[in-house]
Amino acid sequence: MIFGLKLKNILFILLGSAIFSFGIVHFNMQHNLGEGGFTGITLLLYFLWEIDPAISNIVLNIPVFFIGWKFLGRNTFYYTIIGTFAVSLFLRVFQTYQYEIHLQNDMFLVALFAGVFIGVGLGIIFRFGGTTGGVDIIARLVNKYAGWSMGRTMFLFDLVVITTSIFIILELDEGMYTLVAVYVGARVIDFLQEGAYSAKGATIISNHSDEIAEMIMKKMERGVTVLNGRGSYSGTKRDVLYCIVARNEIVRLKGIINSIDPHAFVAVTTVHDVLGEGFTLDENKKPLRED
Repeated sequence: MIFGLKLKNILFILLGSAIFSFGIVHFNMQHNLGEGGFTGITLLLYFLWEIDPAISNIVLNIPVFFIGWKFLGRNTFYYTIIGTFAVSLFLRVFQTYQYEIHLQNDMFLVALFAGVFIGVGLGIIFRFGGTTGGVDIIARLVNKYAGWSMGRTMFLFDLVVITTSIFIILELDEGMYTLVAVYVGARVIDFLQEGAYSAKGATIISNHSDEIAEMIMKKMERGVTVLNGRGSYSGTKRDVLYCIVARNEIVRLKGIINSIDPHAFVAVTTVHDVLGEGFTLDENKKPLRED
């Protein structure tokens, strides 16, 4: 812990900042692609007047820091300071020690890699409690108070900045490729925020709910929650089972249900970031892995 901050978080924020900055320098700047948010504004200033993004990034974010201090709390604010200055540092480093990536004949590939690098970089930063300032702070606030995903908020804001860039500096095709990169980045951010690991949740309605629940607990060692349900049309009261299993266990779960009641109603959904016994805790309520 450093001033209440986790060293692990700081290191991953630095890693995310490096990945993000590498993508900006080697794909956006080298191939004349724009970007959304404050980064898009820094690129716009660079393409118009060759103002160093490493400097304009800091200048543009100073007013936003005050918002971050007021709304995001001390630790997130400190992580944001680290992330913002780290991005500027790595932008400067990669501009000084860069190498040419010649992909002018395949701009779709450029857009794809730009989106992946930016999305992975920002996703890592967000996942470990930081931001890179600018729209990242706005997106986090909207996520906190309005429930919108951070990727969605950033995409909408980015759309405004990119549209402006197209009218001022970018060619139409460059603007379109920029939109592709931004969309890919937004999806990657949401993927990393929601979690790379996903489980399956099964809602089971059957006349043999007790037998199914017992067999799931016995054969799969998974917990089952029994909910009280009532058919809207028939008015019949019936137990509804809810069970979460690992993704590779869903076929086995279906097999157990089918062996007891082939006519059972089963709805399977994807569940992200499962917490609790059997997933993040063992039977003694101890963490299966350290955060």
